[in-house]
Parts: sequence; structure tokens; C-alpha cells
Amino acid sequence: MSNMGARVSRVFRNFNLENRVHREISKQKPEPAPRHQVNIPPEVESSPEVLGVTDTIHQKNAPLLSLLQSVYVESKDPETESPKQLTEQKEERRALKYSLPGDLYGLVDITDVPKGKLSIVEALRALASHKREPQTWTPEKIAQEYTLTMKDTKALLKFFIPFDVKIIPPKTEKVKQLKGEVKA
Repeated sequence: MSNMGARVSRVFRNFNLENRVHREISKQKPEPAPRHQVNIPPEVESSPEVLGVTDTIHQKNAPLLSLLQSVYVESKDPETESPKQLTEQKEERRALKYSLPGDLYGLVDITDVPKGKLSIVEALRALASHKREPQTWTPEKIAQEYTLTMKDTKALLKFFIPFDVKIIPPKTEKVKQLKGEVKA
């Protein structure tokens, strides 16, 4: 059944194709933009000054050639270096302070993080402890505990809020409930 739709669309697509192609080919091609006309008298073209300039252009200049040969350029593609070398050079790592028990979402594989970074578990723990006891868990203490910068720690405490669970008590009035059997 799907072949029928393809056949119909192919018929309309190829209808009068050859005539359309010939019409497109026979159209007038766009003309290129005209070049700027330069009116140089023939006497100037053959003058000794112009010939001297063209000769100096085409001659080799020994001092410039020696300077060019003394230039040495060495380039390396950073993608050809192995990623292990790049990470070993840049990052100092620290062991995790807290981790989740069990194998949740592959987070157990992480044993250390770069200095200045936090794992999700550590971030949640730091935010929760700061929320519970802001006098003892000051931004300075959190920065020192997790080797963070003060700027990052203040941004973490300002912009990230740990989960709040709010339990809404039921209303004191009687809540109307449906009575009877529920048919599925």
C-alpha cells in the first residue's frame, strides 16, 4: 500500500521532466560584472621606470630570503596528544569526602574529584549542613573542607538550594470522599 503513494508522487515529480530541464538549460546565463577599466597610456607601460619596478619585483632579494630561511615554525595538533597526558598535567585530585552506599547510577565508580570541584553527593551534603547549621558551616569552612574557592562556595550557597520537603497538613474540615465501587 505504501508503494502506491510513492508511485503517485514519483509520477508527479517526473511529469514533463525533460521539457523542464531543456527550458532551464536554454535560459540566458547571468553575465559577470564588468571589470574596472584602467586607462594607462602605452608610453607609460613601456617606460624605463615601470620596467625597472617589474624587474625588481621578479628578482630574488638575498637578505629577505636569508631571513625567511632562518624562521622555523613548529606546530602540534593538541588533539593528537592523549587525553590522559592532558588531564594528568592540569588537575590535582582529592579523595571523596562522602559517597552514596550501593551502586546507584554508576556513582560508585567515582573515587576522587579534581580540586575545586564537588561531586553531587558532596554538594548536597554541604548545602544541607549549611542550611541546618549556618553558624558552624560557614562558606569559609565549606571552602576549606572541600578545597573550593571562596567565590565558588558563595555562588554555590547563593544559587543552589537543597531540596525542601514540605508536608501540608490536611484541612480540619471533613473532606468529602467518593463512596461506592470504582469500576476500572
